[in-house]
Amino acid sequence: MAQSTAGSVRPITLTIAALGGQGGGVLADWLVEIAEAEGYLAQSTSVPGVAQRTGATIYYLEFFPQAAAQSAGREPVMALMPVPGDVDCVVASELVEAGRALQRGLIDPARTTVIASTHRAYSIAEKSALGQGTADPAALTELLRQQSKRLVLFDMDALAERHRSVISSVILGALCGSGVLPFRRHAFEAAVRASGIAVETNLAAFADACEVATRGGSISEAAAAPAQSVLPPVPERAVSPHLQPLLEAVRRLPPPVQPLALAGVRRMIDYQDADYAGLYLRRLESIVALEAAHGEEAWTLSEHVARALALWMTFEDTIRVADLKTRSARLERVRADVRAAPEQIVGITEFLSPRAQEIADTLPAALGSRLQRAPRLADWLARRVRGRRIRSNRLGGFLLLYTLAGLRRWRRGTLRYRQENARIESWLQALQRLTPRNRPLAIELARAQRLIKGYGDTHERGWRHFSALFAQLERLGARPDGAALMARLHTAALADEEGAALARELAALQASTA
Repeated sequence: MAQSTAGSVRPITLTIAALGGQGGGVLADWLVEIAEAEGYLAQSTSVPGVAQRTGATIYYLEFFPQAAAQSAGREPVMALMPVPGDVDCVVASELVEAGRALQRGLIDPARTTVIASTHRAYSIAEKSALGQGTADPAALTELLRQQSKRLVLFDMDALAERHRSVISSVILGALCGSGVLPFRRHAFEAAVRASGIAVETNLAAFADACEVATRGGSISEAAAAPAQSVLPPVPERAVSPHLQPLLEAVRRLPPPVQPLALAGVRRMIDYQDADYAGLYLRRLESIVALEAAHGEEAWTLSEHVARALALWMTFEDTIRVADLKTRSARLERVRADVRAAPEQIVGITEFLSPRAQEIADTLPAALGSRLQRAPRLADWLARRVRGRRIRSNRLGGFLLLYTLAGLRRWRRGTLRYRQENARIESWLQALQRLTPRNRPLAIELARAQRLIKGYGDTHERGWRHFSALFAQLERLGARPDGAALMARLHTAALADEEGAALARELAALQASTA
């Protein structure tokens, strides 16, 4: 705990949790400069995070009145790291980082003011989760309200974007407006001016944030609640006459299924072409007809299939990755992320490390199969292209990716398409067999498609887990609780990458039916 040998006065303690590139170090330097200008002794230390979203850099600052030290005739003793129960203010540049500070015990309900941004920059754990791994912002916000003495929350990233500024200047304004530090506003502004960098935009963002924090911060219900995707209504006319038949086919589907089907059709066209969208609709129509034939009007199975089929038919392959990397929208997004001026040149380096299987998948089916049967040749090819760095903003690198993306017109002839198409057909046939005799189990099988996603190791792992569930259909179809057991297997498959939880559930299932 921070201790003082200068009477009963104790230091003001402040912790900053900032992600890489968010100016946490600049913010800490500003605060030291402000404190010293206001007659305080200041100490600042930092512990770098391992990576941008596996841990933020933690800056710890202590401020002590110089007058109190002089009257006591001795210097204060300050701590080098934050201690649970001894932090006056926690500043987090992103919502989950505030949650991590709470988890570390740095937030005390009797003492700590929390100033945090409500926006999200997803962590590695959230992105790599097998299922829905994102933190619930509403629950986290409520927990912060309960566990902090005072909470100042608003979208600092959006405010910084509005002023074309940086989030560090917004946080500085929030600190000033909150009143948690005994420093005058003109000292804050003087520190921003002294930096000499983007002074006008940073001061505008500072002033706006200061005003928001003075009001106590604000967070809308929409910001606090988990994001909900809202599908657009189905239009009456297509954007192009040759797409009108597809739209009419969508409009003939049951109303609850139409928005999902429309999203699926648009995804097929973007991924492949209109003919591929027609195949998607024919497959979906067969499931709709099956439900209608059995008097089901809730259309739950059709809705799940509409969503799952759209995802499965747009599987990620090297062609798709190259296509996305060469789109103008992606290049514009990169420029916006780095705040590049119109006259500035932005360099983009793509890291390519395809495995032998991914090379074979991109080849025509017959040639890809032959390559699979020649592991030495496949490994040699993989070593030749593994670890390649391509500058996609340069003509040579862009043309390489653009050519690869152009192979989508021949995608239906690739080994990967043949494999995925066969798997999809097998899945649809199983749904056709199951629905008449065990519709709840069919619905769970449709839901289980979410296990299959990504590419490379992620895709292989998901397919392995899905295959394990698929292999249990005959056993589960004979049991009245088959749907509930399938749901349990699905949950277990999402529990860990290694499949340990799924293995335990499968062993228990086999023991119960032995």
